[in-house]
Amino acid sequence: MSNHYAIATVTATLQQLLDKAVSADVPGASATMVTPDGPGSGIPDPGVNVFLYQVTPNAAWRNEDLPTRDSRSRLAARPRTGLDLHYLLTFYGKDDDFEPQRVLGSTVRTLHTKPVLTRPQIEDALTAYPVLAPSNLANDVELVKFTELPLTLEELSKLWSVFFQTTYRVSVAYRGTVVLIEADAAFSSPLPVRRRRLYAEVLREPQIDRVVAASADADPILAETEIRIRGERLVGEAVDVRVDGMPASNVAVSTDVEATAKLPPLPAGVHGVQVVHERLLGVPAIAHPAAVESNVFPFVLAPKIRKNGTYDISLANQTTRTVAGVVYHSADVTTVLDPVVGASQRVALVLNQMVAGDARSYTFVGKARTADTDTITIRAVDVIPGQYLVRVQVDGAESPLDFTAGSYSDPRVTL
Repeated sequence: MSNHYAIATVTATLQQLLDKAVSADVPGASATMVTPDGPGSGIPDPGVNVFLYQVTPNAAWRNEDLPTRDSRSRLAARPRTGLDLHYLLTFYGKDDDFEPQRVLGSTVRTLHTKPVLTRPQIEDALTAYPVLAPSNLANDVELVKFTELPLTLEELSKLWSVFFQTTYRVSVAYRGTVVLIEADAAFSSPLPVRRRRLYAEVLREPQIDRVVAASADADPILAETEIRIRGERLVGEAVDVRVDGMPASNVAVSTDVEATAKLPPLPAGVHGVQVVHERLLGVPAIAHPAAVESNVFPFVLAPKIRKNGTYDISLANQTTRTVAGVVYHSADVTTVLDPVVGASQRVALVLNQMVAGDARSYTFVGKARTADTDTITIRAVDVIPGQYLVRVQVDGAESPLDFTAGSYSDPRVTL
């Protein structure tokens, strides 16, 4: 690759190439590198002037070096860019002697015969222009090639009217491609490969169709319990189960359609589970992160009111009032939950009256909290006295109820 002297070196080499050609074909002719619009600017008479008027990115090399950094943001390769150089060649001389046209013919013949800038030509140009001595274009992997651009009369007129404030002269345009410029930066290089191994495998993407509690399909999924995953193509060389991106433990794949895993610590609410088939590569074989992943399947992790013999529910600040002959009770209902409730999670208390017939139900939303906690206190206001089943909702996930003798029995509280 070349350093930042590359563009100037291409211009100088092109000028040297044309200067030798036109001076041999047209007596007194020379090649220059000046802007063709100023008096006394060194325009040849006769001769050809080389003017770089545009630089564009090369489409083939534009993204060849991506990515230039590894996963740790370390430079893995020197950044480089590929450029195309657009030159306007303008011809001067006496029209009576056809000098501009003779120089044009010599130039076109030379660039058609020798369209590639050779390394000896580049080295000669560096000798002629000592200021370009640090250039390493001669060592570039790509040699610069010149092709004529078919500019229309309209394009030529726009080019002259925009760039130059002078009379139009016969001109042709050429493109030099490709010039590769590389940054001077240190980069890391991996050790050489000592052993090569080729792996071929059939792509079997796992599919999750259902997630249930391992204890029974109808049971709620509770914190840090086992889940049962049902689907297709679950068996693999190295199977991993991830919940919200975190690895689950005790992963066991019994058949191609069923697997079990223990949940990591999670808050109550909706979560996503995914089966991952890791690839075993190397000697000895180890699991690599480039894996085949299943769809992400949602499940609800239910909160649970803690139970130590009896459910951990208490009442405080109980009050009573009578309105139009109807007695209402109010109280602070405190429950201890598993798992811990996050400060930003929405919590609600649900009470269902344990009577036959017209049973009342109430829902009370808890106030915002400033920290995570397992103890939730919500005030139940104006409740008809009686015995109530208690449920707690955390982000829409409800704590379970005990089912005894054909009906719900616990947890309950008397207000």
